[in-house]
Amino acid sequence: MLFSDVIGQSATKQHLAEMVEQNRLSHALLFLAKEGAGGLPLAMAFAQYIVSLPPDAPVVEDLFGGMTALAPSSGFIHPDQIADQPGFQRAAQLIHPDLHFTYPVIPRKPGDKPTSSDYIEEWRSFIQNYPYGNVYDWLQNIGADNKQGNITAEECNQIIRQLSLKSFESKYKVLLLWMPEYLGKEGNKLLKLIEEPPANTLFILVAENEEQILPTILSRCQLVRIPALEDDDIEQALIERAKAAPDAAKQITAICEGNYREALQLLQHADEDWHSLLREWLNAMLKNGPAAQVKFVDEISKLGREKQKQFLRYFNHLLEQSIRIRVLGEERVKQGEIEKDFAKRLNKIASVSQQEAIIDELDRASYYIERNANAKMLFQALTIKLYHIIQNKTLILN
Repeated sequence: MLFSDVIGQSATKQHLAEMVEQNRLSHALLFLAKEGAGGLPLAMAFAQYIVSLPPDAPVVEDLFGGMTALAPSSGFIHPDQIADQPGFQRAAQLIHPDLHFTYPVIPRKPGDKPTSSDYIEEWRSFIQNYPYGNVYDWLQNIGADNKQGNITAEECNQIIRQLSLKSFESKYKVLLLWMPEYLGKEGNKLLKLIEEPPANTLFILVAENEEQILPTILSRCQLVRIPALEDDDIEQALIERAKAAPDAAKQITAICEGNYREALQLLQHADEDWHSLLREWLNAMLKNGPAAQVKFVDEISKLGREKQKQFLRYFNHLLEQSIRIRVLGEERVKQGEIEKDFAKRLNKIASVSQQEAIIDELDRASYYIERNANAKMLFQALTIKLYHIIQNKTLILN
């Protein structure tokens, strides 16, 4: 994987390349990126780049020796030029002997002490097919169902053993640790290794939630914050990579909020008529009464978690557009006429404070859906809550 294979993030790519060129690379990096921003593919491209650098390249002679900037070397190889190096193909196929991976896993059977290497074939397939996937996608890919993934104490011991060995081909050993949030207290086993690593060793941690990382590990890493993707980058990627129609790409980009994983999910279900379903829900809630509400709850509960989350995200998107119309004016909000009309109608049934309260409830419902809440109970309760938020300002939405 090259930097050019990673969607957008031009500023972060340039920053990483300059860190290597100017000899300012720490021995432990923490890539912090929200879901769908590209933290994992960017870290993967950077890890493959480092292990593919030729041992005699002048720029890497003292790559991890300190933080003092050096004059750029004429031997510097840019990340997008690394494909010509002998070791890159093995790195790109995730079979390079000096490139190691750690990620959450589950026991294959009761009593197992699983390590990441037990799932390396599944990992290679996952990276190839779902580079922007999240940890839920990964765990479902390995058959976790409702089991909780974990980075085990045995895995930490394996890391210590692997990195204590000399490199085989590259000058550097690289460990890419995905989702350090899944490290419990056993992660403290790695503290000394991260703080005082063997020579020519690089740790790359990739996380989504800074608050869930062990503070002792966080304090030992150089933080690389990766922003949400720009709308133009997502729209272009949907058209060129996912072969989406331009109109669909534009509409999905407006909803996905910089999350390319979510954009792909929305594209997969682009034929879903969320608009009609939302109109049915609001009319059942505000006009048609309990029988219509039960009918809607039965209908939505059959859709499955991902579609339920996308439906709530669509509602959230329209509410946000409603607020923008109030603040910026209708002419400054880029949206299709049907959705813009619906957003204007939402302004008639709820004030800004009511809309904000609804958004909070929708976010909370999405959180519980992700954690396997009973869909019928959740949407029945949500219907009642939203009714009470807007009960005094009703309008039939046609």
